Amino acid sequence: MTGAGALGALRMGVPDGKDGPVIGLALGSGAARGWAHLGVLQELAREGIHPQIITGCSIGAFVGAAAASGDLDRLVRWAETLKWQDVVSLLDVSLRGGLIKGEKLIDFFERNFVDRDFSELDSRFACVATELSSGREIWLHEGSVAAAVRASIALPGLMTPVRHEGRLLIDGGLVNPVPVSLCRAMGADVVIAVDLGSDMVGRAFRRAAVEPAPAEETEAGWTERLLARFGMTADESAPAEGAKQGRQSDAGWSQRLFASMGLSNDGASDPGMSADGENLPSLVSVISASINIMQVRIARSRLAGEPADVLISPRVSQLGLMDYHRADEAIAEGVAAVGRARPLLRELLGTGDDIHGADRQHAQAATQETTPEAAPDAASKAGRKDGKTGA
Repeated sequence: MTGAGALGALRMGVPDGKDGPVIGLALGSGAARGWAHLGVLQELAREGIHPQIITGCSIGAFVGAAAASGDLDRLVRWAETLKWQDVVSLLDVSLRGGLIKGEKLIDFFERNFVDRDFSELDSRFACVATELSSGREIWLHEGSVAAAVRASIALPGLMTPVRHEGRLLIDGGLVNPVPVSLCRAMGADVVIAVDLGSDMVGRAFRRAAVEPAPAEETEAGWTERLLARFGMTADESAPAEGAKQGRQSDAGWSQRLFASMGLSNDGASDPGMSADGENLPSLVSVISASINIMQVRIARSRLAGEPADVLISPRVSQLGLMDYHRADEAIAEGVAAVGRARPLLRELLGTGDDIHGADRQHAQAATQETTPEAAPDAASKAGRKDGKTGA
């Protein structure tokens, strides 16, 4: 639902603002970089900032839904324990509409986090998707939360589009990567926006090589395990025989296949280069960099016309499209990004002093307790020095 006809429904249940401004949080798109949202939410909570309204796009919708349902801590714990094999286990390959169906991911989300109606969430939440046939921006805020999130994360080329209430929907980042406007429409007085693309353009092919995976991840090679799920791995005895005939082993061609897509976890190779050493980016690198350029330009345009009151910009360009196993880095940067915005947050919302100034308050209270006893003693000393008495 979007447009003027949806405005009344969007604003239902908006707080009256008697206890201060209604705070909205807009979580932007960014694939695996979106784990930075977890750090942002944690640090905002430590600052005493608890948004009444949350909107999200793509991975921002995924994280925002968990936060709005009260499952943020559980999502943080899960993300921090993710390994490459866990990421692979959630991939259900498709040959139509995108590389991944996304059904396993949403099934997992429904089982472990939230499968509720929007009206049952702890905080007011909505997310953004794009109608494939018309390019219209679609605001999803009714019905199944999991179905809405699946539509919002349908990254073109990577995840298949979703049929939702008669519309074919794809990633909302195509039209509104940082949904500040949706926050405003839902009644937010103050909007905090999180933009994950501020340092993306121009850095996609200059990232440092991916860190080598732990031994338990490389023992069989997650690429081989993924191929084995589809019966595409040759017999173990094949490599030696193939080598005699000048053919590459199964391990070799599978690694080249995935390296060409930018999905290799081999730390020895540059993720932005093809496997044969040519100075060409991988397939996924080209797709993701192109989408990044588009979304960054759209986000800058939208934020210029619909500015947030506070813009938080985690610097996470070192993370690749599928680096979901590197949550620790992203979360830490999310926390750091809030730290950089802390002065503005405190000035705008008057927060922080009650939280981080607790020691100072205790010291002031202690001083007030001792002052009544110290004052008479000081006065009596002064009186004796001048030869006067209390009378």
